Amino acid sequence: MKPLTITSRLEVYDSLDELPEHIQSLMKQAIETRNTAYAPYSSFQVGAAMKLDNGQVVVGSNQENASYPSGLCAERTAVYAAGAQFPGAQIEHLAISAKSLKHQVVSPVPPCGACRQALVEYEVKQEKPIEIYFMGETGKVVKAESVKDLLPLVFDNSCL
Repeated sequence: MKPLTITSRLEVYDSLDELPEHIQSLMKQAIETRNTAYAPYSSFQVGAAMKLDNGQVVVGSNQENASYPSGLCAERTAVYAAGAQFPGAQIEHLAISAKSLKHQVVSPVPPCGACRQALVEYEVKQEKPIEIYFMGETGKVVKAESVKDLLPLVFDNSCL
């Protein structure tokens, strides 16, 4: 037996103000977009904004459904919209912000496992890392240089 060590490097910023201006702007779009979430069941609103290499910003918010598996997270809403609207563009940055209508969310909220898998598909496809920034309503912001920092044992086309 050989041990396997997996390491991820994340950066933590104390507030939105510490981020570069272009990322602050992107996060503000994610914060604004979370208000468009349709979350009558969870009362948990998530907004995502992604900057593409063609200069376009694509946003998404979570959209719930009474048939729970039919809903879609903000990150996948945005990444699939980007893929459909700008199929040749690469995703450079993704900003995510989450808010609960039941309590204040002060801890950074990362993408769920399904979203990580969807995002890594695009990262592998474009052969370039996607920077991800995530936060709650306020407070600290976490940065991952690549989706692979959040999903280190990637299931991609090489597994098929």
